[in-house]
Amino acid sequence: MREKPKQQMRIWGMLCHFSALLGWILLFFLVFIGIPLYLPLNLLPPLVIWRFRKSQYSWIDFQGKESLNFQITWTLYTLLVMAISLFVVATNFIWVVATNRSNQVQITLDNLLIVFMPLILLILIGQLFVVTFAAIKAYQGQHYRYPLTIRVLR
Repeated sequence: MREKPKQQMRIWGMLCHFSALLGWILLFFLVFIGIPLYLPLNLLPPLVIWRFRKSQYSWIDFQGKESLNFQITWTLYTLLVMAISLFVVATNFIWVVATNRSNQVQITLDNLLIVFMPLILLILIGQLFVVTFAAIKAYQGQHYRYPLTIRVLR
């Protein structure tokens, strides 16, 4: 039976997970005020915590790698959804231009929002729930492996 990590380690492990949400909040705030930023800020806070604390505690090394793997994977999922959405809209736009229906260009742009926004929202809500669950497990001293995650860091 494994010994439960000390509270300080559990808190840092929990912060590895929750800090990614802070990165998403910061990214949305910067975009909302008009600063076009294309960096995955959800990776930066867990990376900083993991880099500075991993050598002190193996528990934080595990939690940090798990958090970063999940954030990398879900960033890739988000980019994939964006690419598919842009492809759908671009093909629709080309069809509108090719058939000389210029009055439907606005409909094409609306299709982008219809396809893209619900999928991104679903990804972010899913991430919120799974990250919160992982953070709670880390604070309780339990090992948790994120589902559907590519293990970039081993």
